[in-house]
Amino acid sequence: MNSWKHKKGENMENKKFNRRRFIKNGILGLAGTAAGNAFLKAGLRHSKRPLGEKENFIYRTLGKTGIKLPVVNMGVMNADNPNLVAAALDAGIVLLDTAHGYQNGKNEEMIGGVIKERKRDSYVLATKVAYSKDRKTGLYPPDKNVQSFEDEFNISLKRLGLDYVDILYIHGISVKETVFFEPALKFLEKMKKEGKIRFKGFTTHRNEHEMLDAAVESGFYDVVLSAYNFRQKNKKEIGEAMDRAAKAGIGIVAMKTQAGAYWDKERQEPINMKAALKWALQNENVHTSIPGFTAFDQMELDLTVMEDLTLTPEEKADLRLDEGKIHAGLYCQQCGTCEEQCPSNVDVPTLMRSYMYAYGYKNLSLAHSTIEDLGSHLPCTDCSSCSVFCPNGFDVRQKVKDIIRLKAVPREFFA
Repeated sequence: MNSWKHKKGENMENKKFNRRRFIKNGILGLAGTAAGNAFLKAGLRHSKRPLGEKENFIYRTLGKTGIKLPVVNMGVMNADNPNLVAAALDAGIVLLDTAHGYQNGKNEEMIGGVIKERKRDSYVLATKVAYSKDRKTGLYPPDKNVQSFEDEFNISLKRLGLDYVDILYIHGISVKETVFFEPALKFLEKMKKEGKIRFKGFTTHRNEHEMLDAAVESGFYDVVLSAYNFRQKNKKEIGEAMDRAAKAGIGIVAMKTQAGAYWDKERQEPINMKAALKWALQNENVHTSIPGFTAFDQMELDLTVMEDLTLTPEEKADLRLDEGKIHAGLYCQQCGTCEEQCPSNVDVPTLMRSYMYAYGYKNLSLAHSTIEDLGSHLPCTDCSSCSVFCPNGFDVRQKVKDIIRLKAVPREFFA
């Protein structure tokens, strides 16, 4: 398409015009192709009603996708037991959420083994592709091309044993410009035309309300997977942005609903998981959630949430909502205040997220890969003291010292 080719010297307004024209024409182009029409019809068949719908579960429709889902599904990121995934599907969970990089690819392979004998319309599968961005700006490099996205996604399809996935996300968007990153848009559009995906989306751990508003502005995305939990200081802004996105027809999936799982590094004070999940789901614009349970008792607890979303007085007390006090815990707000203070330009928020994966989730593989994404820069090795002050009570220097040790461990140790 000509709108993808920008001559040197074009001003920003022309680029914005061409970008929006691509988005509009791409969607219309899909509807006009024979392959696209056939695929849309297949999508409508899938969108009616989940196979084996449970009468006692609460269901919501995932925006304009038309997919009806229970309000609790499964983030498979931390799970490595195929029997648990199978049990979740048998119990009425429909959506399985994974990513190309989870467990160095073994997560997708494990899921592929579970679903290979199941009817394709009995589950919904979401996966993600992610690429290295500039550590400071959060932007993708300008030379990123469609083929590099496609190569990674084709590997995911092979691992899963599928011809298509229901939702494909571009993973980890935190800056508005990346929502409109043209190689990613072009890649998603191409995959949809070829019938390899049903719906296009992105995920965001940071600046969530701005990213949701950008998704609305784009008119391109079908689904946004966003961090959302009771501990976020900007939860009001996120909730308002979710309302705008839902009204625009965007499906909203909530992640990080458990806010780090524990209040403390020693894992002696667990967060009330049921209460935390209920809190997120009381927002009706959250169409579903993907808590990352890893044990059968955790799964059973999450399933009971779908029968009643009412928070009891005891559960409200457990969430410490009315104390007016900052509880540092393991959940980083990803506010970016620390980055402005650090003379070495360390990506502290990403390191804090890695810390949560390690000490909260006990997922050392994900913690390690998250650190690896930062590249070769080694933080906090030369500073005699740390000048970073966290307004949310994190002991940044100590947490960075604790988590950066993982960088020295070879990747194969986590295979």
